[in-house]
This record gives sequence, structure tokens and C-alpha cells, in this order.
Amino acid sequence: MIAIKPTQMRDNFKSICDQVVGGEIVIVSRPNNENVVVVSEKEFNDMRKAARNAEYLATIDKSMEELKHGGFVIKTLEELRAYE
Repeated sequence: MIAIKPTQMRDNFKSICDQVVGGEIVIVSRPNNENVVVVSEKEFNDMRKAARNAEYLATIDKSMEELKHGGFVIKTLEELRAYE
């Protein structure tokens, strides 16, 4: 991970982009700690996928807790078909 100033990003954009695509994470330091992080599209997509997976697993965990505490309704196959 490298930290740079906005002027360094502007002056070395292609080189920095090449480093990012190569796996480097770049933090562009800005005033008032309003920094920007530059990551490759692959890294970004991987982070989004991990976030979706975490949400999905949290939903499963919640459902399992509801099941443990009797928070479910039993339906017969005929009752379920009536919903179609």
C-alpha cells in the first residue's frame, strides 16, 4: 500500500494505474483526512462480492436463530401449492 499526494497522482497517473492493476493499493491523501483509495477493478469486484457474501451469511444466521426459537410455520405441500 502506498500513500501519495494528489499532485503525485496527477503527474504520474499512468505509472500509478499500472501499479494498481498490478495489485498495489494507493491512498491519495487529501486535506481534512478526506482521502481517496484507488484499487483495481478486480479488487473492487472482489470486495463487492465479499460484502454480498457477508450479507447472505448474516441472513442465513438470522434464519437459523429464528428456527432455534420457533420462528417458523409448518405448511403441507398442498398448502404451499395453494399459493401458486
